[in-house]
Amino acid sequence: MGEPPTPAVPKGGQEQVKSIYQPQKPDQDQDQRESVSQSYASGQAPYEDRHGPYQPHEPGYGLYQPGFSPYDDQIPEPESRLLAVQNAKAYLLKSSTTSGLNLYDHLANILTKILDEKPTNAVDIIENISKDVKWAQFQKKMDTLRDEHEILPTYEAAEKCKALFLKGNGEEEEELEEETEDTPLPNVMETAFYFEQAGIGLSKDESYHIFLALKNLISVQPIQTCRFWGKILGLEMNYIIAEVQCQEGEEEEEAEEEEVIEEEEKEMGEIEDEDEETEKEDKPPQSTYKPPPVIPKEENGTGANKYVYFVCNEPGTPWVKLPPVTPAQIVCARKIKKFFTGRLDAPVVSFPPFPGNEANYLRAQIARISAGTHISPIGFYQFPEEEEEEEEEEGGRGTYEENPDFQPLSVAELVDSLSTWVHHTQSILQQGRCVWLNPFKKSEEEEEAEEDEEEEKEEEPEAPQQEIGPPLLTPLSEDEGIQNIPAWTAQASTNLIPQHAVAILQSNRWPGAYAFASGRKFGNIYFGWGHKYSPENHTPALPLPVQAEYPGGPEITETRDPTLEEELAFKASKAASDAAEEEDGEDAEEEEDEEEDND
Repeated sequence: MGEPPTPAVPKGGQEQVKSIYQPQKPDQDQDQRESVSQSYASGQAPYEDRHGPYQPHEPGYGLYQPGFSPYDDQIPEPESRLLAVQNAKAYLLKSSTTSGLNLYDHLANILTKILDEKPTNAVDIIENISKDVKWAQFQKKMDTLRDEHEILPTYEAAEKCKALFLKGNGEEEEELEEETEDTPLPNVMETAFYFEQAGIGLSKDESYHIFLALKNLISVQPIQTCRFWGKILGLEMNYIIAEVQCQEGEEEEEAEEEEVIEEEEKEMGEIEDEDEETEKEDKPPQSTYKPPPVIPKEENGTGANKYVYFVCNEPGTPWVKLPPVTPAQIVCARKIKKFFTGRLDAPVVSFPPFPGNEANYLRAQIARISAGTHISPIGFYQFPEEEEEEEEEEGGRGTYEENPDFQPLSVAELVDSLSTWVHHTQSILQQGRCVWLNPFKKSEEEEEAEEDEEEEKEEEPEAPQQEIGPPLLTPLSEDEGIQNIPAWTAQASTNLIPQHAVAILQSNRWPGAYAFASGRKFGNIYFGWGHKYSPENHTPALPLPVQAEYPGGPEITETRDPTLEEELAFKASKAASDAAEEEDGEDAEEEEDEEEDND
């Protein structure tokens, strides 16, 4: 067999190949490499060794290629290169806004871990190594004596809701028959389902948690009726509100306790007045101004205090009972607009100053919202037949009952006309009460005492005119609008399936108040900030005008101090006048004596 043919070598190429593969000195190698690089850069290299710019489908695409860059002939200065390196390092040292780490340290830790462990195929598992390095940064250092476990917010929320799902000692043994009996616990999930048809309400989980929280409230408090009133939003925490009616005995006990407290306060005030009278016999002149009489609050179970309200910040936290509302708090709440913080003991800083803390302000807003937004289909409630006429004369009928012969209206009728809906909560008068009270009316004992006294008395102020508000079960069509905006907006939950739609009403005066009606079922709920809508910006009330000064006169007007010369002249004139008076007196006495002698 013959020898294999030798490859054809171009002219001059054989010597170049030999020179490359022959052993040479280090200086010759350096010169050879520089000459080759220069030949590549100048484009004088052999055609077989040269390569044009890589295409996107070629593996060398994106790499730097000498001779094909427009900046190859521009060699940067050392200072600019150093600045570029510093900028690049500063970019790598930039910390992340989420984790707080930087890429420079992360890459250094990855390379250190790879060089220490030297795993096989490190390039294939570099992503896992990066995750391990990150995870090691976030692991909390544990003490050798005690492990510090981090409590996550989700874990805290789960612990609060855990108590809602625990049963009592005797609940497991109860039979179904006892559960089917009449219970004040409302069906929150059913009401949430109807409001959900219009996209209103909370999530199913939160609604169910509120359902369980109301169950715990009923098991602890003596409650006759209960209802989920709504949710008022706050800056720090929110308020979940339950509207209840306590049993009759409990209301009487609460009223007695409040009366005892008021009597004690009056006794203390009387004792202080007696002490002041004994200590200060000669008092300076006192002002004759008499403040307007304090309007008493309505009794529990009537008017604005018809219901009792319990609040909590989250389902699972303890329920807190709100105090009864007073007319002064309602009147002041109409003049201010404050956001709730979520803390019942927070002060309410406003002008005019609010008489109470955030718990009282929350109770006043609940009363106002309930009076203006609690509605029902017409005919669902009716007045009792055996109601006395005296109640009508005093302030209108204040009680109603459910109509057993109620015939539900269709959704189209409930949506087309607002006259098919009525208010079933008494409106609050400007006085701050639902039933007007004459503050200057005196009891029989006071009238008898006044008859025994003298007839000469100061003129009493004129009695204010009696306020009359809209009666109960007034149709919504009589509500006043807000400029060009109607007071209510009615719509069906869906137009695609009208036979299964639900009538939804939305209050434009109190944004966040809604009502639904479907057959014999209806409901009211509120989700909002607790503020009334006003077309203009809220402007606080201005302070009262400055009190006028005391009327001036020569007796009280301060005069200029006299000079020394004026004082001396005044004394001289006064001495002369005194001397003249004495002489006149002596002459008169002498004349009297002479007349007596002649007689």
